[in-house]
Amino acid sequence: MSQSRPIATPQVHSNGHMYGPPIIVASKVEKTYNTGKVTVRALKGIDLKILEGEMVAIMGPSGCGKTTLLNVLSGLDDVTAGEVVIAGSPLHAMKDKKRTLFRAEKMGFVFQAFNLLPVLSAAENVELPLLVSGVKPGLARRKAQEALEMVGLASEVSKRPAEMSGGQQQRVTIARALVNKPAIVWADEPTGNLDSETSGAIMDLLCKLNAESVQTFVIVSHDLSVAMKAHRIVHMRDGLIESDRPVPVAGK
Repeated sequence: MSQSRPIATPQVHSNGHMYGPPIIVASKVEKTYNTGKVTVRALKGIDLKILEGEMVAIMGPSGCGKTTLLNVLSGLDDVTAGEVVIAGSPLHAMKDKKRTLFRAEKMGFVFQAFNLLPVLSAAENVELPLLVSGVKPGLARRKAQEALEMVGLASEVSKRPAEMSGGQQQRVTIARALVNKPAIVWADEPTGNLDSETSGAIMDLLCKLNAESVQTFVIVSHDLSVAMKAHRIVHMRDGLIESDRPVPVAGK
């Protein structure tokens, strides 16, 4: 099946935000898990298009398929059927090695568990993906410090995770996700381990970074207050998209 080429002109969403062409296009995506005893159809034919610069929240009850959708859209997991095209490239057709490299170049990830290495400082944690991809140590450290400054942690570069609050640790995780300036940032319950005040601050930070960098953010969350800070909410149920609607702009 051939994909139509993304449109080249910016689009104005009904919520008033302006976006670029489609950067994520999912067509008839299915995901089935077979344990040998039980077959689970986690995704049952998903069609979804996300524009460049959008911040989209994916919501739904436990077991509805929202994390599975994030995993197949980002290439962390294979699709059983259907197509996933990212920035014009057919992710579903890539071999593992090429897909891993594509993720490293185009994507950043933020998870509920901070996944920071406890023996490393904030700067060392942030620069790690750059070093792995072959960036020279001096340049990697400068980029890590710039990313930490961007998330408000310029004075914490030498601290280890155990010396930081949960909110600070998540900011380090966000800096690590953004250090290679990815086109897309995937976030799975990024505020799940944080109290409501810190959660709000982290979402405000993500919104600020999205507005400044025009990067695309896809956020899985069970928290409506988190989702309402996105531009658009996709609600899932039983492996299908139940609704897809823009979030009203405050004051309109």
